[in-house]
Amino acid sequence: MNKGLKPQKRPKSFENRADITEQMRVEESLRRGKEELKKLAKENGTEEALSAERLRFQTLAEGAPFGMVLIDPGDQFIYINPKFKELFGYDLEEIPNGKTWFKKAYPDPAYRHQVIATWIQDLESSRLGERRPRVFTVTCKDGVEKIIGFIPVQLATGENLMTCEDITQHKQTEEALKESEARYRSLFEGVPVGLYRTTHEGQMMDANQTFIQMLGYSDRESFMRVKAEELYLKIEDWTQWQTLLDQEGILHHHEKQLRRRDGTAIWVEENARAYRGPDGQVLYYEGSLEDITEKKQATAEMLALQEQLRQSQKMEAIGRLAGGIAHDFNNLLTVISGYSQLSLIKFQEGNPLRENLLEIQRATERAAALTRQLLAFGRRQILDMRLIDLNLIVQELDRMLRRVIGEDIELVTLLEKGLWRIKSDPSQIEQVILNLAVNARDAMPKGGRLTIETSNTELNQEYARSHIGVKPGPYVKLFIKDTGVGMSLEVMERAFEPFFTTKEKGKGTGLGLSTVYGIVKQSGGNIWVHSEIGRGTAFEIYLPRTDEIKETFKPIPSSPQRLQGSETILLVEDEEAVRILARKTLQNYGYHTLEAANGEEVLKVVKEHDKKIHLLVTDVVMPGMSGREVADHLLLLYPEIKVLYISGYTDSAIVHHGILEPETALLLKPFKPEALASKVREVLEGLSKRS
Repeated sequence: MNKGLKPQKRPKSFENRADITEQMRVEESLRRGKEELKKLAKENGTEEALSAERLRFQTLAEGAPFGMVLIDPGDQFIYINPKFKELFGYDLEEIPNGKTWFKKAYPDPAYRHQVIATWIQDLESSRLGERRPRVFTVTCKDGVEKIIGFIPVQLATGENLMTCEDITQHKQTEEALKESEARYRSLFEGVPVGLYRTTHEGQMMDANQTFIQMLGYSDRESFMRVKAEELYLKIEDWTQWQTLLDQEGILHHHEKQLRRRDGTAIWVEENARAYRGPDGQVLYYEGSLEDITEKKQATAEMLALQEQLRQSQKMEAIGRLAGGIAHDFNNLLTVISGYSQLSLIKFQEGNPLRENLLEIQRATERAAALTRQLLAFGRRQILDMRLIDLNLIVQELDRMLRRVIGEDIELVTLLEKGLWRIKSDPSQIEQVILNLAVNARDAMPKGGRLTIETSNTELNQEYARSHIGVKPGPYVKLFIKDTGVGMSLEVMERAFEPFFTTKEKGKGTGLGLSTVYGIVKQSGGNIWVHSEIGRGTAFEIYLPRTDEIKETFKPIPSSPQRLQGSETILLVEDEEAVRILARKTLQNYGYHTLEAANGEEVLKVVKEHDKKIHLLVTDVVMPGMSGREVADHLLLLYPEIKVLYISGYTDSAIVHHGILEPETALLLKPFKPEALASKVREVLEGLSKRS
């Protein structure tokens, strides 16, 4: 069998042949000659006439460009022309009749049965001279299969004249064209991008199903009635695109918006071409489109996340810087405050120097408040974590809030019933609300409305993916909105930075919002700001719901009855000025004091001192061994030793997420000498853990 040749397993009509006219003309001439030959033989009986007609028939038949066979009424093959032999390879002796021909030409019994049945039907139903073209796959003498077009015709003499032509190449070409068209259509309809062709005027010429569905149409018919300009959000968009394509001739990766059938907009990326006629005029446009709406949204979300991450990293870096500054500043304040208090003892009331020292004390207290705000921003405070009803806090702050914001600002509270509980430091949450209220007041110099709203909400995975640092789950939402002047995008980006303020000099430190940010973050929550110039500002705060039902009992520590003592205390502090102040204070209160500047000196002191050490007073953050490591080492040597940590800011060694480790005593810097003595006594007597 020839490669690529598809046998015609079922008979097919032989139609639309360009060269059938010539074949039928020759056949008609032969038929007339045959009829005339019979007529002459009957009328004249002359041998000369018969010979002439036979010669004429033979000349036409043997020169015909197609095969011919003449069959008598008894199904015997009378004559085959040279082209017939060339086509099939058989001599007349090899196929003397139809039975032999069918057996050789159609070796497959089932197919042969179909062919014979078709011929019988045609012979029985056809009229004299009627032609019924047929196409069959014939097996030649050499075994090669060919697709043959047959045209049989019944003659008045009772004979049948059959012409046949090899149309294998034609059929292969025809099949190839059909396959090519099918492949093109399959590709056109199967690609995952939208394809279209439209006239220069915007009339749809063709479109694949992907494009039709992309624009929300359910059927091709209704879509093909749509003008191209109707697919744009504005007709100007269509004319601008048309002008651009006419000028450029081709567009690559062109992004634009189209309107879906339901009116919604989608983003598409297009490659398009303008096809021109010989006169240079645009005939039609053709292009491919990909729906990039989700890609655009994903890109926008990614950029937003990158910006959130950048802001988060910036705030984290500033927080670390603020914590470090507060640590060093607290050491200085401890020394200033401590020595000023020790000096106060030596001066009587009314002494001008005493007043100077009191002013120093007041200044250090203000500075200490400033460092506490820095620590709050840096999330390095120690929180007194409790179960909180946020509604109750808002209600208790109502009177204070009204005094803070003034009479020309309306306060509206919308508190959801059955609000979930959160776990945080109540005083810190109060600070958050007050700071935001003050910020809102300053943004409404001519009055306005301040809305405080609480609600239960579930943040899902989708929300978490689009907001850096958010974990999905149940949250209590605190929403605080004002109708003030609003903030620009540039101001919003820096709103939580410490010391950044848009207020006039002397009217703000720039720590209000940074403190809010730190408290919310340290409480495990998240805060977002939304604002527009002239349309006010809104803060969204999400604090995680707690599953705890009952508050853990925390006994209130009692104050020591006395401050003096005689126990042995090991003092470890890397800051010399603080260490000297602490040593003097402890010695003034009667304690035997050993001192060391770092972990290595501690080991040396312990080795030289063979008596019991009752208390370790150590800084937390030190070069080399940390205070926690020093304490762990001494506890191995003195299991009964008690430990008091002192620190300028909380450290992960003893504080986790703002919560002090159980059974841990801590004194925060800056501290006054009396506070140190009191704390030492509390720890020795087992009365307290933190102050």
